Amino acid sequence: MKELLPLLPRPSRYLGNEWGTVRKDPASLRVRAALAFPDLYEVGMSYLGQKILTQAVNEREGMQAERVYAPCQETAAILREHNAKLATMETDTPLTQMDAVAFSLTHELCYTNILYMLDLAQIPLRAAERLAAKEDGGDWPLIMAGGGACFDPEPIAEYMDLLVLGDGEVALPEILEAVAAARQAGTPKAELLRQLTALPGVYVPSLFAWDGPDQPLRPLLPGYERVRKALVPDIADAPFPTSPAVPFGQAIHDRYTLELARGCTRGCRFCHAGMVYRPVREKSPERLDVQLVEAISATGFEEVSMLSLSTGDYSALEALFETTFSRCAAEQVTISLPSLRVGSLSERIMGRMASIRRTGVTLAPEAGSQRLRDVINKGVTEEALIEHVRTLFEHGWQQVKLYFMIGLPTETDEDLDAIADLCVKVRDAAGRHVKRLQVTAAVSPFVPKTHTPFQWAGQIGMDEIRRRVYRIKDALRPHKRITLKFHQPEMSYLEGVFSRGDRRLGPVIESAYRKGALFSSWRDHLRLEPYLEALAEHGLTPEEYQAPRDPGAPLPWDHLDCGVSKDFLRTELGRALAGKLTEDCRYGACRNCGVCGHEGRVSRLAGQGGGDDIRPRLVFARRDQEEAASLASETPAEQAERKAAAAAETASLVAEDAERKLDLSERQAQYRIWYEKLNEAAYLSQLELQSILERALRRARFPLSFSAGFHPMPRISFGRALPVGVESMAEWFTLTLREKLAPEFVLDTLAAQMPDGLMPIRIEPMGVTERSKQPVRERFLVRYTGESEDVSRWLGHWAELLRKDTCVVERKSKNGPKPTDVRKLLAEAVLEGQNGVRLTFDWSNEYMSPVNLVRAVNEPISPLAAHLIKVGQEFPAG
Repeated sequence: MKELLPLLPRPSRYLGNEWGTVRKDPASLRVRAALAFPDLYEVGMSYLGQKILTQAVNEREGMQAERVYAPCQETAAILREHNAKLATMETDTPLTQMDAVAFSLTHELCYTNILYMLDLAQIPLRAAERLAAKEDGGDWPLIMAGGGACFDPEPIAEYMDLLVLGDGEVALPEILEAVAAARQAGTPKAELLRQLTALPGVYVPSLFAWDGPDQPLRPLLPGYERVRKALVPDIADAPFPTSPAVPFGQAIHDRYTLELARGCTRGCRFCHAGMVYRPVREKSPERLDVQLVEAISATGFEEVSMLSLSTGDYSALEALFETTFSRCAAEQVTISLPSLRVGSLSERIMGRMASIRRTGVTLAPEAGSQRLRDVINKGVTEEALIEHVRTLFEHGWQQVKLYFMIGLPTETDEDLDAIADLCVKVRDAAGRHVKRLQVTAAVSPFVPKTHTPFQWAGQIGMDEIRRRVYRIKDALRPHKRITLKFHQPEMSYLEGVFSRGDRRLGPVIESAYRKGALFSSWRDHLRLEPYLEALAEHGLTPEEYQAPRDPGAPLPWDHLDCGVSKDFLRTELGRALAGKLTEDCRYGACRNCGVCGHEGRVSRLAGQGGGDDIRPRLVFARRDQEEAASLASETPAEQAERKAAAAAETASLVAEDAERKLDLSERQAQYRIWYEKLNEAAYLSQLELQSILERALRRARFPLSFSAGFHPMPRISFGRALPVGVESMAEWFTLTLREKLAPEFVLDTLAAQMPDGLMPIRIEPMGVTERSKQPVRERFLVRYTGESEDVSRWLGHWAELLRKDTCVVERKSKNGPKPTDVRKLLAEAVLEGQNGVRLTFDWSNEYMSPVNLVRAVNEPISPLAAHLIKVGQEFPAG
């Protein structure tokens, strides 16, 4: 794939030499695995699971994990045109040459993308077809998958050699150890798969037979009747990346993610993750602080996300903030807290967050009425929600997003009207002092998920989804400053087919893929028609998968055990229909869901890596930020005093932050730093380069000078943007620091923090107020490759151009085609060797991309045939 980079759109997606990547000596490796994410680079690089797996594999001797992402469809067409196989990013190794390919399945709408990637890799799609050897006599790589969607993988069962249920960081390295041993011993794949069934969490679909709808799967291997998930009992000791690969392109979530805890036992009855990732396992603030310090130093990220299924429920959040807040603020690193529950943040934490940056905040009441919130066991009252947003507004927040679901079991039109009513009450809680108030209601259709109390519920159809959305929309129409956004109905409709699917859907997925269904989780790519046509061709309808299920009948996923028993789920379904709440078992009574094995109980997962010591692991017995008990008895005077103290602390923090940002001009220093941009770094855009450089400067721990304003940025300015794909030995940028440092120290320290291909080579001190000038001339060396006659013709074009007085070509501009006299832009052309020419371009009056200029003069010519490298610049005198 790397040879085709000049042809590929957004080539930085395929470079694989980001800061933090791991490369090992091939001679030292026993096994190599490709960690495959079935979506674009910018989505996959946001996924923490892949980073954890990379760390777990690469920290073992003799193992290497490399990455591969789904290329865009334009890139796929180029690969097929040149008969190039999909390859790993780090070493450009075709997937056919890897020992294993492990897909991350985060949702059901990525299934066709799995076939797309296997197809591009020229690997047979079905597991049965891969049992035979390749043409060269070797084995096909072991194709596996893990992730949340693997708790009902039956729709893709025929395509997978195996799947992993549960915590992959404990399972994947052991699987690869077995693969390495099997390769050395010459063990056939079928025997290897039987051996792997002894490992926790390993599901081999070919060892279970399916006899048709409404029939349980029949085990074919004695003693292998049920697959129990793999579990890390204490995640504090599990592998975790503190120096992950830092993305080149703009990842969807472009920040460092710190996992505070895993699992949630709030017991929301619609929530798949809350059931399958039990029990709750927290890391200590001390452990998190060590990981955070290492990560900031190693990556240079400017934002840290503190992540768990319910971050506000982390029992030591107050203590963690005390430890980390000042350090992050001092280094201009912002903190984000996703997955917040209503009432889960103390006023003190809100105040500290407000002193860094107040963006929007997202809360998830899920339902508008208290009745329906009790049905789903949300545990949130309207009073608590209003008080929470009122406090947010008092601390300066102005944008609130509220998440709701429609189509929940027992929902009525009155519950829909309650969504609109609640949005209005949230808006009105702001008061007149909030000038830029915006409340957004985000509505998504309910999709029943496996291993939840609502796995037996039905799903409403698209017409009913639209009716309910429009009812809410009409109710909100008269109200200003409230915006309604809703999830694409077609997407939820399709998700409901595959989320509780069976093996009949396997051929449907391939048919839909052949009809062009790809990237179906992207709004602008989703097409329902290929799926509906494929279902009809195989005699199926969406409605039979979206209909309610009989709680007493077998389910296609009954043989896959997440630890939560079916009896517990039935009991919770009954409590839902009765409107009864079930308290959080980490702080209340145990409800015997089946996961834990302590206090005399036997876990359904006993023997799966945790023995009988499977239990919640909390830092504190109660949340340290919980203020409800003390606030309930406050007098109005005490409440006013507390709020005044919190406001004073926030004001103090804001003042301290402003003082930190204050630059003393007499201590500042400015430098022009020259650098090379060679090899694969040539395919980085100017925007990507800016992010790379900022993070390198942060890793170097220079005293950066920041801009003023809401979003301070390091004071860096670049020269003219170099076209993507062009190398350079003469690029530069200017850097302003708060303190004067020795130029040689700046150059050497920065060089140690730059990715491959980006190398600082020279530094020039500048006046603090001196402005950078752009070059009037630039010199390039062009090397041609191809047939000798073509090369001679292309070189001759430059001599012809020099003999002309004028040569006008049309080039694209923002305002349409623009005539340009390229003869006036060419100052000099000198042949070098048999295939090269040195060109000097004059930009005194007009600039044109040197790539476009070369192509215009040599037209027609392939991007693969001309290689440009900038070798010098000339600045105006004075």
